[in-house]
Amino acid sequence: MTPAHLTSRCVGWGGWVIQEPPDPGIRGLPPRVAWDEPQRCRLLAGTVPAQVPLCRRNLELMPSVARAAAATKSACQGAFAAARWNCSSIERAPAFAPDLRRGTRESAFVHALAAAAVAHGIARACASGELPLCSCASSPAEEPAPGSRWGGCADNVRYGLQLGAAFADSTLVSGKAGRQASQAVRLHNSAVGRQVLSDSLETKCKCHGVSGSCSVKTCWKGLRSLADIASDLKAKYLAAIKVTHRLLGPRKQLVPKDTATRLVQETDLVYLANSPDYCTVNPQLGSLGTHDRQCNKTSAGSDGCDVLCCGRGYNTYTEEVLERCHCKYRWCCYVACRTCRRTVQRHVCK
Repeated sequence: MTPAHLTSRCVGWGGWVIQEPPDPGIRGLPPRVAWDEPQRCRLLAGTVPAQVPLCRRNLELMPSVARAAAATKSACQGAFAAARWNCSSIERAPAFAPDLRRGTRESAFVHALAAAAVAHGIARACASGELPLCSCASSPAEEPAPGSRWGGCADNVRYGLQLGAAFADSTLVSGKAGRQASQAVRLHNSAVGRQVLSDSLETKCKCHGVSGSCSVKTCWKGLRSLADIASDLKAKYLAAIKVTHRLLGPRKQLVPKDTATRLVQETDLVYLANSPDYCTVNPQLGSLGTHDRQCNKTSAGSDGCDVLCCGRGYNTYTEEVLERCHCKYRWCCYVACRTCRRTVQRHVCK
């Protein structure tokens, strides 16, 4: 019989399937609840035998890997909340919808984001002192800006990229020959995700001095949020290139399907199959449709009623909402607010 604390739900991406225990320790802090023994790796329901030994050799990383899975889902849904495809395809991961199994541009985005997320999580875990085998990154070789000095605890991006690649790409190293094209595409898109992560490293500083004078600044290199990285990858998703996998010279390469398209760069997301339009329900294609989705009547963007409702029109209704209002700061030390009623108009796709 399965112990109660091992009852779990699945979170998966990039070929990894993490059965995530309901105890908040695996999704938040502290992270040492579910992965304290090698036997816990049997909860990893991947399809490549190399995954379980990799898990057993890196038990201390598994909480970061599990959190990265949840962060991938959240960042994806945030980036596409107002689009026809609202990242619903990963809602039941690891049982991905058909659109993510066909090599669409949506799958390109998800695999790139997932690869970035796991490296991001490990890099941050190193800096926070959570992992025993790594710590803060070394100070940069470059000179700091005038009036500042290197210090603090930098995110260990190098370690995160190294271990993140091992985890995210482990399912693609021994696949069947018939799946070479999809594997090449996933490996390429995962590398793009990690490159975007690496490029997101920026200088962060903290001021020191009398009365906040900031006479001296301590600076370090830190990663931007995963939401920011998802935003960068969304721009690449919109410009993704449809490719084919064919012999070019001595080996097979990813080349544009349309010969008039420019050559594929290392920074481009690529895909193999066209996406559904996501306007109507089609289980075979992985489309949930946009019926009953709320739209913005005044927007000309992807959340506008004309675009989101695919020309079907929309229904309008009014709704009373309760919200905090007339807030005042009370000494000491809280904010007191009243509750007000407000009537709002909603527009919902037919």
